[in-house]
Amino acid sequence: MSGVSGPDTCMRIEEFRSLVARIARDVPPEFRDGVVAIDVSPKTLPHPLRGDVYTLGECVPLEWSVGAADLHSRIILYYGSFASLARLDAPGEFDWRAEAWETLTHELRHHLEWRANVDALAAYDWAAEENFKRHEGEPFDPAFYRSGETVSPGIWKVDDDVFVEREGGRRTRDELDMVWHGRRYRVTIPLAAPGTPRFLILEGLVDPPPGDAVLVMKAPSRIVDLFRRRRPPARETVQAMPLDG
Repeated sequence: MSGVSGPDTCMRIEEFRSLVARIARDVPPEFRDGVVAIDVSPKTLPHPLRGDVYTLGECVPLEWSVGAADLHSRIILYYGSFASLARLDAPGEFDWRAEAWETLTHELRHHLEWRANVDALAAYDWAAEENFKRHEGEPFDPAFYRSGETVSPGIWKVDDDVFVEREGGRRTRDELDMVWHGRRYRVTIPLAAPGTPRFLILEGLVDPPPGDAVLVMKAPSRIVDLFRRRRPPARETVQAMPLDG
């Protein structure tokens, strides 16, 4: 869940954990069925585009069986995201309890939705496995991230990694301007053979995600590629240069 407002920074993470534990006890047991943990993480999850939006919570599916009736999930509230919003508004204007309750109930709804949609859950699980292969340097399906969580049009999230898709595939080096969390950046796109999808890990972001920020230069579809062996994705690290000072 994402929010746009600003909390007072006086609440420490230990106090926030206690607050979340108290409000979790107010949730009817039938809505917590299958939720193995409600945790607080210190992580900060910035929105890929908007500088005033952060992900406040997440429902992480753990395991399920036929029909997903006994799906187990873990719900996480991100203290770092709550605290980051504090810097956007005047102190004392944020209701920590109300925001925590709204975030928790939102993620509990996600848990129930996972149970009701086995296909979507299986697709996300597959995307997480392919992303693990990417991290390990193993061959992976270059379109896997599209089975992750849609954050905005052309932007997906798999675990802690965020994937921003752009059309690519040209042989020559090029420069690309993009927005990340409200700031503009310029990225130099490395040389690559036509038809090669590229996964470019962005370094230099002022507000990076907990995992990788990946610029995916998607190779354009061409008739000739139907008769050629598909090129493996290229993986490189590139520097994102701020344009806003």
